[in-house]
Amino acid sequence: MEPPILPSLKLPPQVIPSVPDLPRPNLDMPTANLPTYKPMLVPSGALRGPAGTEEDEEDNEPAAEVQRVNVPFTDITIPIPQEEIMVTAATTAFISVAATLTATSLFKQCVKVFKPIIMQLAKRIQKKLNGNPKAEEPSA
Repeated sequence: MEPPILPSLKLPPQVIPSVPDLPRPNLDMPTANLPTYKPMLVPSGALRGPAGTEEDEEDNEPAAEVQRVNVPFTDITIPIPQEEIMVTAATTAFISVAATLTATSLFKQCVKVFKPIIMQLAKRIQKKLNGNPKAEEPSA
């Protein structure tokens, strides 16, 4: 059995022209005019507050001792913050996660309760605006 012969078009052979030789562009390097200024040197010891004001006394408390932990099997030491800082950071993180999870749960419950009400209101408003008396759908 011979394969079926389908109608087709015989197109002439395509002639693709060669690429023209173009000269290579000669571009100069870009330049920019940078702003300049004359630096003003002010010695910090010469600065004084206005007359008649009290100067804040500097707190000369010694820096807190920073604890360091050696990482086993390496020559790396890592500084550890003070206990008060760690407790504050952990408490803040715990409270923010708990508040986020609670708000998400509350929002989902509100959507579940209010979605049918809003949908029914939208249907009633749309019915009044369109003026099409359709048979009312039974409410859920």
